[in-house]
Amino acid sequence: MYLISSREMLKRAQQGGYAVPAFNIHNLETVQVVVETASEMGSPVILAGTPGTYEYAGTDYLISICKEAAHKHAIPLVLHLDHHEALPDIRSKVEHGIRSVMIDGSHYAFEQNIEVVKSVVAFCNRFDASVEAELGRLGGQEDDLIVDSADSLMTDPASAAEFVRRTGIDSLAVAIGTAHGLYKAEPHLDFDRLEKIQSVVDIPLVLHGASGVPDDMVRRAIALGVCKVNVATELKIAFSNAVKTHFSEHPDANDPRKYITPGKAAMKRVVMDKIRLCGSEGQLSSR
Repeated sequence: MYLISSREMLKRAQQGGYAVPAFNIHNLETVQVVVETASEMGSPVILAGTPGTYEYAGTDYLISICKEAAHKHAIPLVLHLDHHEALPDIRSKVEHGIRSVMIDGSHYAFEQNIEVVKSVVAFCNRFDASVEAELGRLGGQEDDLIVDSADSLMTDPASAAEFVRRTGIDSLAVAIGTAHGLYKAEPHLDFDRLEKIQSVVDIPLVLHGASGVPDDMVRRAIALGVCKVNVATELKIAFSNAVKTHFSEHPDANDPRKYITPGKAAMKRVVMDKIRLCGSEGQLSSR
């Protein structure tokens, strides 16, 4: 199979009333776990990488690994640029074969955000690559993205409608109370705000910062138009905790194949849980 854009995948989710889980990948093992589990469960998935991930793994390596995974498991895969800001970097990666982009201009003023996003949409249309953008801003930290809570900003429904209309994006990341990284207390999601956004925006909505959000809140968000649920921190915690446990039980361990294996098993449990939570299990067969 091949790497595709997220456009049709998210449209099907919107029509079917479920969400596609987007897992942040960091290395070969994360890709293996996510794709193998998705194939076993018949679920569409998105493999997301921040600029730091692509720098760490190497863009060409990552594209090749994901293409091979799609071919091996005979499923379409989305390899996604998560929270990318540099336009030359986005152009280069799309030219190398990536077909799903999140341009993060949320740190700009409204009009400048629109102009930046429009330029990315115009470029990506040449390659049939889908574009996600963010209006409002999430606090917290994800890899190399750090936003102070004081700089976070909720998405305004009226502005969201104008933003979508003027930019021509395929999906909209909304800020309704989630945050990147670990929560110090239970998050409070503004579902009234989300419902208003859904009523004026007809494209799929995206929930960032879903790690640690209670399941009932995620389900409610999906019922109110969220079609893509991003998961990063929970994968990293599951992996690192399992590896730490292995070393505590086997302090002389030095074979990566032995201590990484329990980390992969721990990530697999997270991936399975999120696929079921999103309601995407079995949805590949309904394509």
